[in-house]
Amino acid sequence: MNAEGDTQAPDPSEHEVGESAERVELRDGLADVDPAAWDALTGGTEPFLRHAFLEGLERHGCLGRQFGWFPQHVLIFREDQLVAAAPAYAKTNNYGEFVFDFAWEGAWNRHGLNYYPKLVVSVPYTPATGPRLLVHPEAPDFDHLRTLLVRALVTRGRELNASGVNILFPNEDDLDVTREMGLAERMGCQYHWTNAGYADFDDFLAALSSKKRKNIKRERRRVNEAGIEFRTLTGSTGSPEDWARFHRFYVDTFEKHMGIPTLSEAFFVETAAALGDQVVLFEAQRNRETIAAALCYRSHDTLYGRFWGCTEELADLHFETCYYQGIAFCIREGLARFEPGAQGEHKIPRGFLPTPTYSAHMILTEGFDQPVRDFCEREAQMMQAQCERLHEHSPYRQAQPDDAPRT
Repeated sequence: MNAEGDTQAPDPSEHEVGESAERVELRDGLADVDPAAWDALTGGTEPFLRHAFLEGLERHGCLGRQFGWFPQHVLIFREDQLVAAAPAYAKTNNYGEFVFDFAWEGAWNRHGLNYYPKLVVSVPYTPATGPRLLVHPEAPDFDHLRTLLVRALVTRGRELNASGVNILFPNEDDLDVTREMGLAERMGCQYHWTNAGYADFDDFLAALSSKKRKNIKRERRRVNEAGIEFRTLTGSTGSPEDWARFHRFYVDTFEKHMGIPTLSEAFFVETAAALGDQVVLFEAQRNRETIAAALCYRSHDTLYGRFWGCTEELADLHFETCYYQGIAFCIREGLARFEPGAQGEHKIPRGFLPTPTYSAHMILTEGFDQPVRDFCEREAQMMQAQCERLHEHSPYRQAQPDDAPRT
């Protein structure tokens, strides 16, 4: 990628922000923002966007200089009522984003320029698609307020001398706005499970090919024969000791794989209590001792897998704890989707199909917008081809809902 021959994209900040009755404010934390007013923007249905989750990251030392996340939240008020907001962060690295931009950073460096800081609209450490341009559901002008948020973000990005504004894992409503405003778009791929109205786990298995069905039954049988039993806890039913125990699993997993365990025990304990049934923990026990656990979060229609850990490496225990327990939970609870996290082609034979994810980017460094757009277009063609190729390995006997990659 080079910066020659660039044609700069339309500038979303060229119109004045807040030119009517809106008041735009920037906050370097959510402690002073009314939790109820913030949660009202999404109806409280999105666990990762709850005030308790985002403010908990700030209060319990999960962000900041050590990890390269600096809150720069944009809020819009009308007559002192919060009507729109974007959870935004100035970043000094690309850790915990799950939209990898090493090639972009390298291009900046080759031209003797700083890629950091950049401004990211995201949920830290969370590759889950959802709203990023948050608008109160009773506001009559959704697109107008989302447009104001993007303009305010671009303005803040310029003030920070950021390389760009990056909106990670936005939903389709947000993408409609960013496309209209001319932001570059990037495509990724995850593996999601879709509930086709299954009556129970056996009904799900019946939808699979014979070979895949037998494999899953064999994996589940091995775990059962090892004497493993499961229990499901939520933020409402689990105790502080349960969440403290899971934190030890979490830290152990990251340390085994040379990662950085950014989330503290206090964060797990307090957010579980605050989010209640939106936090779901699957524990694997043998002789009443917990030897593995997987932590998930749920919205009104989706289960999100986030972290797992174990004290013993047993055959197929990871698949059962992280995937099959979650699928069974979705069927029992009537949830439409299960997003078990980023990456992992090994999920396909277990019922998870390739699903496109997206991000939107406004490049602010002069001369780099068009090269980034060219990069994104080439990458999208490769990602689309990869999704189509992977769909050829679908474990289902017949096409499932959303069983084809979307462009």
